[in-house]
Amino acid sequence: MSSARELMASAGVVPKKSKGQNFLIDDRVADRIVGYGGITSEDRLLEVGPGFGILTERLVNMGDSLTCIELDVKLAEHIRSTYGDRLTLLEGDAVKVPFPEFDVFVSNLPYSVSTPIIFKLLENEFRTAVVMVQKEFADRMIADVGSPDYSRLTVNLFYHADCEIMEPVPASRFDPRPKVDSAVVKITPRPAPFDVLDERTFFKVTEACFNHRRKKIGTSLRNTGLVDSAEDIPYKDDRIESLRPAEIGEIADAVFSLNKG
Repeated sequence: MSSARELMASAGVVPKKSKGQNFLIDDRVADRIVGYGGITSEDRLLEVGPGFGILTERLVNMGDSLTCIELDVKLAEHIRSTYGDRLTLLEGDAVKVPFPEFDVFVSNLPYSVSTPIIFKLLENEFRTAVVMVQKEFADRMIADVGSPDYSRLTVNLFYHADCEIMEPVPASRFDPRPKVDSAVVKITPRPAPFDVLDERTFFKVTEACFNHRRKKIGTSLRNTGLVDSAEDIPYKDDRIESLRPAEIGEIADAVFSLNKG
């Protein structure tokens, strides 16, 4: 594969910070990213943001079908001219483009869309996802309760899947070189480790409380209109950053029961 600089020049691509266009240039890292997916020939593969195709050239030879979603018109044309009908190319914003059915998800995610893409990913059924994200984002994905990195993202991921940082990736492995390091994260869906009465309420409570993480639980729930009174809500005087996901589930069950009654 030609160097990233050569490909940029030939495709007429000027990397945009607003799109988070930092292209992976290390073939060994690319090999490992794809390897973490445990891909079989029958798998349906989905790649978001193929860029110049350092992962695509590996994926296209591995699974039974590969779909790529690319927003940049010039990069989409590069993928189309390089791979033709060996893959399905969807042009558009992956946050908005409906995902096809897939078994394995692979992506070097731009930081600007990491959160919405991860939340969208969790709405789908799949076996494995391997994503490269900024290191600080990866830390949020696996943070423990009480950590400054503990967030709505952490809780949602914990509810849906096991999440593991597979390896750090230095900024020097990209062109243009970003200001921060990255990390490869593997997401493996599993049944929720605790039950809730209503998942929608659980996610609403999680979002409301983390949006007001410095306030007490009762205050956050009242301010967002989820309850009129927090009198019967457990942990109402605690703050969300001190509560484990299962305890947030208890709050959500109380909110659901209160509103249902």
